[in-house]
Amino acid sequence: MDEAVRCAIPKDQSPPADVFIESQAVYLARYPNKWAKIREKIREPAAEMLGTMIFIIIGTGVNCQFALSADVDVSPFPKGSYLGFNVTWGCAAALGVWVSVGVSGGHINPAVTLGMAVFRRLPWSKAVTYILGQLIGAWLGALVVFANYSEAINIFEGRNGQHTLKSAGLFSTYPLAYVSSANCFFDEFIGAFILVFVVFAVSDRSNSALHPSFIPLVVFILVLGIGAAFGMQTGYAINPARDLGPRIMTAMVGYGTQVFTFRHHYWIWGPIIGSCCGGLVAGLVYDLLIFRGPESFINRPCVLLSCGHQPFCAVCRFLLSTCTNV
Repeated sequence: MDEAVRCAIPKDQSPPADVFIESQAVYLARYPNKWAKIREKIREPAAEMLGTMIFIIIGTGVNCQFALSADVDVSPFPKGSYLGFNVTWGCAAALGVWVSVGVSGGHINPAVTLGMAVFRRLPWSKAVTYILGQLIGAWLGALVVFANYSEAINIFEGRNGQHTLKSAGLFSTYPLAYVSSANCFFDEFIGAFILVFVVFAVSDRSNSALHPSFIPLVVFILVLGIGAAFGMQTGYAINPARDLGPRIMTAMVGYGTQVFTFRHHYWIWGPIIGSCCGGLVAGLVYDLLIFRGPESFINRPCVLLSCGHQPFCAVCRFLLSTCTNV
């Protein structure tokens, strides 16, 4: 029975028969079988998983076709251009968001999910399952593409059955040799900053909030623009799951630990830390300067700075006195 209906009925009375029948009908419509109950619990992280999987299948698929077709032993002529490459990644992101936006919000990116948890009150329990779903989806998507292009990859590698970073770069990001570590971090930081900042803007009801059906179009334009402007140096992962999921896949299919040890564990401080820091700073800047909603801790009353103990700790007293004197 619906909880609101149950609470409205005095404890010493039984619910009317028509109310009971109606509640049962609603319940059965929502949960016609046991699988429906299970699906209700996993629906949102599953949407993130499937959306990310579609994103990676199309994105790493164009990586493979674009790079492998440049080898005359694989294809008689190249198939693709750098513009087409970026357009396809934009399409991949848009389609991934389209799959999941109506269910989970269409994050398909741990940097976005982390920003929503910190600044938009997304429950941390959900955030963890979303990120796990994104990683699994990215791993599955990369595995599908590797299986499809495995013969072409073998030719590309010289028909020796070895797997090197030459083809590992088709799935994960590896910066150009001349790019310094600090520049790599900043490249990922600024790309993720732009991505999350625009996502916050289009989801802000007081700014330019769009109907969910238009969000994939914005994501297409956004990823296309970031790729065209910042794609050269690091491959613009701007998404920890987009890089880590395929990287785990390559390690499992024969590339070994070299995919993790490259450039002093670049995968940690570049695509993961750089992207997450860029996303968090984007959320902070947007909320400090533009957002007025109560969801953000930036807009909550200063009394919430209290640590809950009497007397307040020195830090709380300082923060409260600062806010009071402003």
